[in-house]
Amino acid sequence: MKFTVSSTDLQKALTAVSGAVPSKSTLPILECVLFEKEGDGSNGSLRLAATNLEVSIVQHLAVQFGTNGSEGTERIAVPAKRLLDTLRALPDLPITFTSDGEFQVELTTDQGRYKMVGFDGADYPALPALDDAREIETEGALVKRAIGKTSFAVSKDALRPAMMGIYFQVRPEHSRVVATDGHRLVKLVLDAITTDEALDFVVPEKALNLTGRVATDDPCTIRVGSGYVGFDFGNTQVMGRMIDEPYPNYEAVIPVENDKRLTVSSAALLAAVRRVALYSSSMTHQIRLKLEPNKLTISAEDIERASEAKETVLGEYDGPELEIGFNSVYLTEVLSNVSADDVVFEFSSPNRAGVVIPAEQPEGEDMLMLIMPVMLNTYA
Repeated sequence: MKFTVSSTDLQKALTAVSGAVPSKSTLPILECVLFEKEGDGSNGSLRLAATNLEVSIVQHLAVQFGTNGSEGTERIAVPAKRLLDTLRALPDLPITFTSDGEFQVELTTDQGRYKMVGFDGADYPALPALDDAREIETEGALVKRAIGKTSFAVSKDALRPAMMGIYFQVRPEHSRVVATDGHRLVKLVLDAITTDEALDFVVPEKALNLTGRVATDDPCTIRVGSGYVGFDFGNTQVMGRMIDEPYPNYEAVIPVENDKRLTVSSAALLAAVRRVALYSSSMTHQIRLKLEPNKLTISAEDIERASEAKETVLGEYDGPELEIGFNSVYLTEVLSNVSADDVVFEFSSPNRAGVVIPAEQPEGEDMLMLIMPVMLNTYA
């Protein structure tokens, strides 16, 4: 295989697929990126692929192929880290990539020459085939938004594998994208992602994080089938093994009778929570929210360090006085995902979950977050 390409273009393509390359593997070939020539003559394209056997990424790159006496599709696995580090150290200039029958790889520029040893591409693991999968046509920007708004609430608990992914419920009228770790929950309803027949699947966080990195605003095709899900953005495809576990009944934990409603500036509240949280216990991260007519008092204390803090934020509230505790880390992450100027909290009692809703939401979108309280020592 022989081709010429801009070092910057090749670096970008390699960066896109390198997220699926394991840093350490019992199979050395997995620490490589598969280079494959597609098409005939000099008008073909370069297909780069990487996999860790759970997540796979494919990137197509237009290059200028040369001839080296071989025919048909050519494949070679090239060490990812060394190649990427080399490209990052080079300025933007044309680079010629050459490989021979002994899988020796040589990079040539007008300034130097770099050699490394690759592997036979025929030994590279086969990537998932999603030819007969169910397809969902949508926009890449929506997929990226769904991932960005829900991934913070994914569980890290391996004992609950279903909650270690994001749950997609795609329906003819809309889609629901859900994530929860038992302490927080986020449900995002998107009217623009639909399918003719109902489809439910759980995608691991790792696969979606990599999808979010390479997602573009261009049209996206989601393919679901054979235990895998794929996100196709045209020149880039991400495929991941789905989590084959039933997702918990999240609807059962969303309160429907929260009668106490607080409206407050999301930016002001987030800034106050971050400041007061500096004085909370490093073990519990507990802060208190005290609701009084038209104001909210946030307080925290750390008995071991003899420190405490208190701030007041103005808001709209006309219910009875209420004091409730939250983990400041969880509350900060929830507030950080509110893009509206104001945020609405709905409470019922100090030991029931609080519902968090942006006061204004984009058209075709409905976001609801839930955060579980922590018990305060004032409860009897």
